[in-house]
Amino acid sequence: MSESQTYAGRTALVTGASSGIGAGLARALAARGADLVLVARRAAALEDLAAQVRAEHGRRVDVVPADLAVPGAGRDLHTRVLELGLHVDLLVNNAGFGVSGPVAGADADALVAQVPLNCSAVVDLTTRFLPAMVARRSGAVVNVASVAALQPVPGMAVYAATKAFVLSFTEALWAEQRGSGVRILAVCPGPTDTPFFEVAGEDALGGLPRRTVDDVVATTLRALASGGPSVVDGPLFTALGVVAKVLPRRVVAQVSGIVARPKR
Repeated sequence: MSESQTYAGRTALVTGASSGIGAGLARALAARGADLVLVARRAAALEDLAAQVRAEHGRRVDVVPADLAVPGAGRDLHTRVLELGLHVDLLVNNAGFGVSGPVAGADADALVAQVPLNCSAVVDLTTRFLPAMVARRSGAVVNVASVAALQPVPGMAVYAATKAFVLSFTEALWAEQRGSGVRILAVCPGPTDTPFFEVAGEDALGGLPRRTVDDVVATTLRALASGGPSVVDGPLFTALGVVAKVLPRRVVAQVSGIVARPKR
C-alpha cells in the first residue's frame, strides 16, 4: 500500500475529530474513500466538519458527540456504533490534551483529568473495537501519542507520562497482533500547529518548531502502509528521539526540561 491507498468501503472512527490532527485525519481518510464516525465533545464543530466532508467527498459521516473522559463513555460509544449498523475498520484514538507547568504549582484537577482521556479512553475503545477486527482478520488501530512519550518532560510531566503509556501500550499491542491481519500503529507528533496550545499554553514546549497538521497526516498514512509499531513525525523529532534513547535518563530529563522551558 501507499500513502494514497484507498479506504473505499471502510469505516473510520476518529476521536478528537473536531479540530487539529483528528480533523485532518478524518478529511484525508474521507478523501481516500472512507466513511466516518466523528467523535468529540463539541457537537457543532463535528457537524460543520461532517457537512464539509459530505459535500466534498460524498461519504457517509455519523456524528457522535461524547466526552470520553467520563466513565462509561467508551461503552456507550461502542453501543451507539452498533446501533448505527456500522463496523469500524479503522479506529483512530486521537482525543487528548495537555497542561503545562510544574507539578507542585499545578491545579491537581487539571493534571489528573489528563489520565482518563489520554490513557483510559485509548484502552477502553481499543479493547471494545479490536475483537471484531481480529475476527474479520482486517482493520487498523492508530493511537496518537507524542514525541513527549520518548522522554520525561519537566513542565509537562503528566502529559508526557500519559503519552509514554499510549506508546508502550500500542507497541505491545502491535506485537500481540502480528499475523492477525490487524495493523497497529502509534504516531508520535512533535509540536504541531493545532488548538492543543490553547489549553497547554502558547509557550508550552519552549521554542521547538511546529509541524503542520498535513505533515502529521502524511506521516501517519505512510506509516500505516508499513509494518512498524510506531512512527515519529518529522526528521528533527526523529533525531531527538534517537538521542533520548542513548543518553542517561537523568541527562535526558534535564535536557528536555531546558528545551521545553517556556520562553521569557
